[in-house]
Parts: sequence; structure tokens; C-alpha cells
Amino acid sequence: MKIQSCTILGVDFFSESFSALIDKAQRGGLVLAPSGPGLASDLIKCEFYRKALSKADLILPDSGLMCLWQNLFTNNKVIRISGLRFLETFLNEFEFFESSFWVMPDSEQSIKNISWIKKAYGYEVKQNQVYIAPIYSKVGHLTDAALLSKLQELDPSTVFIQLGGGVQERLGLFLKENLKVKSTILCTGAALAFLSREQAPIPKWVDKYYLGWLMRCIFNPKVFLPRYLKAFRLVYLLIKYGKKSPRLN
Repeated sequence: MKIQSCTILGVDFFSESFSALIDKAQRGGLVLAPSGPGLASDLIKCEFYRKALSKADLILPDSGLMCLWQNLFTNNKVIRISGLRFLETFLNEFEFFESSFWVMPDSEQSIKNISWIKKAYGYEVKQNQVYIAPIYSKVGHLTDAALLSKLQELDPSTVFIQLGGGVQERLGLFLKENLKVKSTILCTGAALAFLSREQAPIPKWVDKYYLGWLMRCIFNPKVFLPRYLKAFRLVYLLIKYGKKSPRLN
């Protein structure tokens, strides 16, 4: 079934209703929510990041900066769908926690995220449903034989990848291409950490008005200020390329 999309920088972003997005995500496949900094940097530096976007089944227009620019200065309009709102809604409708698998960035976040899941949904994620990711390379082809082996053994219906942008997309691609059964693979970055308050809390009004980046900068300026300043390169790419895919550097 063909999915209605909006093409920006050569990437086909989902542009149907939110309910249609949830329905399609539940059917399986790779779901990505690329960040503004990721699009500004990895899209022009890493061919495997770009390949992940081209092979994804659903790509959320999560970047507030990108959506704001498109809607103010172009005729190629897009309705923003944040990874945070998507994950929260998906979990509220999720009925298969027993068949879920969670890829976490570190032990501390894992403990807090799992505790929040139990409190919010009454399900205690088991130890064999969690994988603490190693430190992956920032660019290039990404593989993880240990993770793949666990997933092939457990055969979960849904894999929740809670890693940073630039990494999660390439890991999601690796799993999509190597899992024998078509699981739903959700790459929503820090969305779960926002919900569990492990990272800066993002109230609904903040997310609605594209201000999540500001809350993260206030919460941890040393980490996020440099990151989001670099994201303004995205505006340059949008001006120069529009719908077309930018050149790899």
C-alpha cells in the first residue's frame, strides 16, 4: 500500500493522519524520527544514514526547525509529528509488552525507563527483554551480532531503540535487513527518556510549539547547545536543495 508522503531533502516524510501512522507502525517495519541535527549533519556525511532513511517504512517529520521552515517559506507544507507524541500514543495503545524488546543507551537510563514503564503500564520488563547498547561508531556501516542473536532467539513483535540520532537509524537498518521476521522497529531517540523524566521533561505545550530543543538546552546546556547550534546548518540545506537530496561530503 502506497504511503502519502512529503519529500524534503530527498527524504519521504509521512504526511497522512496520526491515526493512520499508528495503524501502519503496528503492522511492522522500520519507523524513524530523524532529528534536525541528524539531518543537518549525518545526511551529508554518512551514506549508511542516508540509506537507512531510504529503506525505512515510515519516517516522521519530527524536526521542528525543518517543519517551521517548510511551512513558513515554501509551498511544500508538512505537518509535524514528534517522536515523543508518537511513542506516547503508540505505548498507550500497545498490547504486547510481553513480546517487546528494548535497546537502551546505558544502565542508568535503562533502570529509570523500565521503572517508568512498570509505573505507567503495569508491566515489568524482564531482564532478557533489555539490551544495553555498546558505543557504536558515529559513521559507517553498523552491525551488532550479539543484539541480532538475541532478537532472533526471542522473536519480539516490537523493538524499541532508545539511542541517539545518527546511530539509531543505522542500527534499525541493520536489524531490518537481517531479522527473518518483520518486527516493528521503532527509532524514537530520547522520547522514552522524556517520558520517564530521565531527560528534560517536555510538556505537551512545549512539544506542540516546537520548543523541545529549548528545554533540552536549559536542562543540559553543555551537551545540547553546541548540538542545536550546528542544527541551523539544516536551514542552509533546505534553502539550497529543497526537495532534492543533498550531496554527500
